[in-house]
Amino acid sequence: MIAASRLRLLSVAQRQSRNQIQNHILGLKSVKSAPKIFTPPDSSPATACRELGARLPASGLPNFSRPPSLSFLSSPFSSSPSLIPRVLSSRVLHTTAKMSNEIVHPTIQAPTLDGWFREISNMWPGQAMTLKVEKVLHHEKSQYQDVLIFKSTDYGNVLVLDNVIQATERDEFSYQEMITHLAMNSHPNPKKVLVIGGGDGGVLREVVKHDCVEEAILCDIDEAVIRLSKQFLPHMSVGFDHPKSKTHVGDGFKFLDDYKNTFDVIITDSSDPEGPAESLFKKPYFQLLHDALREGGVITTQGSENQWLHLPLITQLKKDCKEIFPVAEYAYTTIPTYPSGQIGFMVCCKDANRNVRVPLRSWTPEEEEQKCRYYNAEIHKASFILPTFAKKALE
Repeated sequence: MIAASRLRLLSVAQRQSRNQIQNHILGLKSVKSAPKIFTPPDSSPATACRELGARLPASGLPNFSRPPSLSFLSSPFSSSPSLIPRVLSSRVLHTTAKMSNEIVHPTIQAPTLDGWFREISNMWPGQAMTLKVEKVLHHEKSQYQDVLIFKSTDYGNVLVLDNVIQATERDEFSYQEMITHLAMNSHPNPKKVLVIGGGDGGVLREVVKHDCVEEAILCDIDEAVIRLSKQFLPHMSVGFDHPKSKTHVGDGFKFLDDYKNTFDVIITDSSDPEGPAESLFKKPYFQLLHDALREGGVITTQGSENQWLHLPLITQLKKDCKEIFPVAEYAYTTIPTYPSGQIGFMVCCKDANRNVRVPLRSWTPEEEEQKCRYYNAEIHKASFILPTFAKKALE
């Protein structure tokens, strides 16, 4: 039956022009009392084909009542753009989205048109993170990167930079709290703190939870991330409004070069080690961090993703840090929406006698429960305990 349907469609295609067929489907012109714009009941191509098949006879076109398989949608019609299935998948659904003024994004609209965001990267080959999209809230190309924010069905609003998930409202606190408090609680009295990157504001929010802080400066190169986080991620960006916080839009390298022996703690909340953030994982950057710290100063930095995917990168990162800092340790946290559910940090100190594996300062259990959802004194210590394969690689 499918083969017969193909022959009937091909015969019609030979007798009618491409525009006539498309006009019948899209309803853009009145051809043989064609219906108005066809709006599929949902985004499933198979469901849309069944619905369209039921309507075609009234328009003078042949019916194909059996829902096509995925292979039917792609072959043989993939080489014939005038035929119905290809027009349906690439034109009808896309046109419907445009006419409803919805914001679209290529990682969500293509290739399946099923409403899922897919995070696919060469940094984690053979696997992908997917989130169901309820609505695309904003998309723009900033001076430095592609910025996408969408509302997911289960993880709240999601910030995506260059098609890589940076933060979701559901699980961001795990990363923000650990990268911040591992450093802050490894210093006896951090008064002046610098955040490089972190334009979503989450780290800044955590820094100002410490009463000893007198000044917290955030330097991010992309104003779009700061601006859009304030608009769409209010629970993360609340730190921007704190009276102790200041914001500087600019290059972190250049900013650090102007400050020597200034900060007690520096936290580098960067994106992954590629593109504009790649230089933040190199030895010259760590030398700048070292020089910008006061005596006894502490840094934390995003530690090249995780042990399951990037052990060679982590090994090199730790080696570079140990050549500059007398203390350089690797810790990690769990977070569902990061690759393989895990991400690590380098925690380094200028004081050779400091043990960053144990919090030098700590809140009471009541304060921990009030201030944090993930971090506590016990998990501070536990985060440095690595599985055997990673421990051996980093020794």
